[in-house]
Amino acid sequence: MTNRPALLVVDDEVDLLATYRRLLARDGFRVVTAATCVEALRALTAERFRVIVTDMRLPDGSGLDVIRAARDNGHGAPAIVVTGFPSHEARRAASDAGAADFFAKPFDAAALAARVRALADT
Repeated sequence: MTNRPALLVVDDEVDLLATYRRLLARDGFRVVTAATCVEALRALTAERFRVIVTDMRLPDGSGLDVIRAARDNGHGAPAIVVTGFPSHEARRAASDAGAADFFAKPFDAAALAARVRALADT
């Protein structure tokens, strides 16, 4: 096991998962990825994460379900929602689910990494 803080990143776009992994590993994080809600929920039962980054729309549900499941199971990890379909309603739904932040795709990689670092330090 490593001492690097773990992040959970959930997105159904394989190329984007690789981008997240490269981007966040530079800051010393161990990045665990999932492409579906089911995979994310399995990861949440296996370990604790410092921060969760999740796409809003997933093939088998919503990233908001991942956030709610983490919260309901006692995970204190702050979450960031990323979506290719931003709207006022989506932002409100993310906030209501407990998300600490909301990014629209395409996002500024440096801004996302900075926000993950800030949330990981809290």
